Amino acid sequence: MALFARNRPRGVIVHTDRGSQYCSREHRALLEQYALIASMSARGNCYDNAAMESWNHSLKVEAIHGEHLATREQAKAHVFDYIEVDYNR
Repeated sequence: MALFARNRPRGVIVHTDRGSQYCSREHRALLEQYALIASMSARGNCYDNAAMESWNHSLKVEAIHGEHLATREQAKAHVFDYIEVDYNR
């Protein structure tokens, strides 16, 4: 969603943990399709991804927890508003 809102910039870094879903062919192909750069936390270093974990916590606690979103479109709009209006101000 952010890629399309920002005219699909090149060289965007996608930070993830070492989950198997992020190593899949499908995920890697999607990253390649949009010229995104994969960044995984290092094995055995729990602090390597601390900034992203903090961001995920903020999103969940400040934007999502307690909300009753009936559709995927409502959820997308709600998260977009949180990021663009509240978080990035």
